[in-house]
Amino acid sequence: MAECKKIKAALLGLGTVGGGVYKLVQRQKEEMVKKSGANLEITRILVHNMNKQREGVDASLLTDNWKEIVEDPEISIVIEVMGGIEPAKTMILEALCAGKNVVTANKDLVAVHGRELLDAAQENQVDFLFEAAVAGGIPIIRPLKQCLAVNEIDEVIGIVNGTTNYILTKMFEDGMDFSEALAKATELGYAEADPTADVEGLDAGRKVAILASIAFHSRVVFDDVYTEGITKISAKDVAYAKEFGSVIKLLGVAHNREDGIEVAVYPMMLPKNHPLASVRDSFNAVFVHGDALDDAMFYGRGAGELPTASAVMGDVIDIIRDIRFSCTGRISCTCYKNTPVKSSDDVKNKFFVRMQVTNKPGVLARIASMFGEHKVSISKVIQKVITDGVAELVIVTEAVKEYHMQDALMHLREMDTTQEISSVIREY
Repeated sequence: MAECKKIKAALLGLGTVGGGVYKLVQRQKEEMVKKSGANLEITRILVHNMNKQREGVDASLLTDNWKEIVEDPEISIVIEVMGGIEPAKTMILEALCAGKNVVTANKDLVAVHGRELLDAAQENQVDFLFEAAVAGGIPIIRPLKQCLAVNEIDEVIGIVNGTTNYILTKMFEDGMDFSEALAKATELGYAEADPTADVEGLDAGRKVAILASIAFHSRVVFDDVYTEGITKISAKDVAYAKEFGSVIKLLGVAHNREDGIEVAVYPMMLPKNHPLASVRDSFNAVFVHGDALDDAMFYGRGAGELPTASAVMGDVIDIIRDIRFSCTGRISCTCYKNTPVKSSDDVKNKFFVRMQVTNKPGVLARIASMFGEHKVSISKVIQKVITDGVAELVIVTEAVKEYHMQDALMHLREMDTTQEISSVIREY
């Protein structure tokens, strides 16, 4: 073993994840030498408010001056856990250009500016690692880049947002409606005061962009991802899913097809025998299919102080090992292809459609004819009478291109016998 040395690091941010990183460094102080071959010391912590009391943190480490960190030649690792695009992007680029290795948990930044950051790391022969940016404590970035590197991966689908998975679990298992389940998630700290990024699929969209880029070796950014949230899922939809032997999950879905990459986030009806169907509460899971691997699933805590900090520190230990043997920058950007990302309109899906229609002869035939005109094949129809004058129709389609389905729905809404299209949910 090479001579044990001291490696100095700076921590940018001391919120939930930053606090978890600091705790793990202190907890693992003696073990760190045995695991990595070096002593790790956090010598600076960048904070916004120097006057805030932080229990258990050495106040002499705190600074609000970024230059003290980036201009310190002894600091070789920068750990960014502030979140957001700026000033995180500027600071990370400056750190990389100063020859410092960087670890980040910043999914927003990596999903939009990952190429620029990875290029800067490669140019300066330093590490830029971001395992914690997707699925919290679950190892998925490193397995895709290293353990599964020989595979041609054609599918990555995942439950990558714990808040929405908790909400849907409560709707299925406890009979809660969406607003009640959201309130419970907020009470337990799973949902933010403004839950928009979670319940509208934006958080998951950023994560699936990162996963698709790595799995398919071609750049996918957040703007490429079609996103749809769970706010329209109702108790009736849940009841029908149960009747069909399915569950509803908010999935990040990425496929590598012959004609391009398909990438989206939306609620999907998933058969109960699929491995992802059993993922409950705030847990996350990512399901991968490769030509050599076949199927594999990575499961665990997708967020939280210590699970996310665990992923951050896994990257830090990797960097320490690279520093010891002078091989930083050995695994940088793996996007060596330029595969096009398909328009969401050209993606094929099966659909569950629930609608309220006038209850009279000939209505179903007209609806079936309208679907047929738009190249939508029907595989199942269920009709239930709500009142004497209104019937509820549930129609399940065969796989159809999104634009054909949307055209059909537009014309169905214009029919005088259509009172409401209540739900449109994709089926896996």
